[in-house]
Amino acid sequence: MGKYHHLLLSFLTIIAAVSPLRGHSETVVPDTITTGTEQKVGEVTVTARKSPVRVSAAMPVQAISGESMSELGIQNMADAVRRFAGTNVRDYGGIGGLKTVSVRNMGAEHTGVSYDGAPVSNCQGGQIDIGRFSLDNVSMLSLAIGQSEDMLQPAKLYASAAVLNIITATPEFEGDRCSAFEVQMKGGSFGYVNPMVRWWQKIGDRVRTSLDGNFMRADGNYPFTLVNGKHVTRERRSNSAIDSWHGEANIYYDMADGGELQVKGYYFYSKRGLPGAVTLYNPISTETLWDKNGFVQAKYRKEFTPQWRFLAIGKYNYGWNRDREYGNRFEGGMYQDFHTQNEYYLSASAEYKPADGLSIALAQDGIINKLKSTIGGCPFPTRYTSLTALSARWRHGILTANGTLSGTYVTEHVKSGDKPEDLKRLIPSLALSVQPWSSEMLFFRAMYKSTFRTPSFNDLYYDRIGNRTLRPERANEYDLGVTWSRSFFPAMDYFSVTFDGYFNNVNDKIVAFPTTYAWKMANFGKVHITGIDITLATAFSLPYNVNLALSAAYTWQRALDLTDKSSKNYKAQLPYTPEHSGNAGVTVKTPWLTLGYSLVGVGKRYYLAQNIPVNEIAGYVEQTLTLGHEFKFEKCRLGLRGEIINLADKQYDVIKYYPMPGRSWRLVANVKF
Repeated sequence: MGKYHHLLLSFLTIIAAVSPLRGHSETVVPDTITTGTEQKVGEVTVTARKSPVRVSAAMPVQAISGESMSELGIQNMADAVRRFAGTNVRDYGGIGGLKTVSVRNMGAEHTGVSYDGAPVSNCQGGQIDIGRFSLDNVSMLSLAIGQSEDMLQPAKLYASAAVLNIITATPEFEGDRCSAFEVQMKGGSFGYVNPMVRWWQKIGDRVRTSLDGNFMRADGNYPFTLVNGKHVTRERRSNSAIDSWHGEANIYYDMADGGELQVKGYYFYSKRGLPGAVTLYNPISTETLWDKNGFVQAKYRKEFTPQWRFLAIGKYNYGWNRDREYGNRFEGGMYQDFHTQNEYYLSASAEYKPADGLSIALAQDGIINKLKSTIGGCPFPTRYTSLTALSARWRHGILTANGTLSGTYVTEHVKSGDKPEDLKRLIPSLALSVQPWSSEMLFFRAMYKSTFRTPSFNDLYYDRIGNRTLRPERANEYDLGVTWSRSFFPAMDYFSVTFDGYFNNVNDKIVAFPTTYAWKMANFGKVHITGIDITLATAFSLPYNVNLALSAAYTWQRALDLTDKSSKNYKAQLPYTPEHSGNAGVTVKTPWLTLGYSLVGVGKRYYLAQNIPVNEIAGYVEQTLTLGHEFKFEKCRLGLRGEIINLADKQYDVIKYYPMPGRSWRLVANVKF
């Protein structure tokens, strides 16, 4: 490894040795649950978040709060997700570039995304572009590998190999106030401007409403260095401009009988240039993508008795995009296509506790997906999906066991041509957690989960390369881990560490495979993935109301292609898979200012299947520094923050030939009243 990777590993070693300190809220933490506590210093009461109190999770879960993301200068959803151990974010450069996440190298199609408890989907491509989600209204972001421990969840989340949970902020009011407002403005390098407004309103004793809206634009034409043999030139990225709008409206109704109802309306629009690959001296791209996405979802939750809980979710989702590109290779000099998706989703789940220590849950989902496209040969498919999940949890003494059996049935109808065969699958999962000593927050855990992903509409029907005989891509996940949390002395709020070793095997991997006349989607792939994830979080409270917090994560991973023993790629590391990666973050909070520093490090990778030097992409370490303070007045609060991203001005590629920005800055001001 190069000097940057030695720097990263040295930094993580120092973290493990010095047991540093904690801030107002946790940064990336090993598990999910946080609680508020109060500590009195003289006449001042300070409210802070404690360490995760449930390191007992049988499946690996990591989380980061919205406040921590702000303090560390995290710019977008992709930047936040890559702080989690075991994740691999593909970023095609630029503010408008597409961003997808793969967990433990299972593939982005295996990663489920939920937004306030309801699944997000894209049947056309199978991957979720997480770059379209704003961080401005996110209160908590968590990643569950396997599934979260919440038994009252949709069956679709049970069926995913990993789930990214996005939880938005809910209205909170101080004293007897009935309304709250926030106005925020961000500005920075490359023409970045991002205003945001928020309005929270209380209507009577049972109804709360929230309204969020933001606009973002940037030209994104950042400079970069182009190396072509001995020739080194300074170029500027092109076609990276983006304009986007995002708005949300929520109604929260606390019913007289104890039920809770949340209704959400969401709208997103963007027009963005898709910066192309920079090859030799041709950095020009003319591709533009328009996106519209709107959905309405309703979530009803009720606890009928201490033994019975119920959850119902209904959702309608509309997605539209237009893809346009100019070039001589297109007939008439221009390529243009329109795609429209409609989804109708219903889910109901119930949890029953028949005895102490035993819980049983049943979830049932029904989904209808439709696609319309102007691509030649589109058969206008309609997909009907039924998902059922039966789960049980048993706690007795030192042992906790979680088991789930998920069933999937998929059938499709098309207006022309052949349709795929109906899909029927049963997939089990089992997770165990053992606490040897009741007085010590030390847990050993083990997990097995079988999962699969259904071919997307593009895999099946895309013009000329689609294959309607594709089988589902199958995978098995195995995990062994240990978690530990404690406080060594009164000044230490917590010290938590997790260590997980894992093995995944993927069969019938869906890939584009060359045939005699053209590329064709095919089940041609076998992959074995072995890895280690380590996370650390520790914190102290110091005199004079000074708090420090530190967190870190490290991943070692080998993802080997075992498809064809006669191939030169046999047992080669998969493209874009670093063997070593990690991150660390420190937050220092004082009455005068808040200082945040974070780094993300990634080792060398290969962008093609053959692991030879010419295909190597150099590793990198990206650093971010933030400095801010909140001024409190009688009726409002003013927050100011400055951020420097990529502090060392390191040029690097996440995807080969898609250079990322160098050093940049951002200023943030918000007023809450």
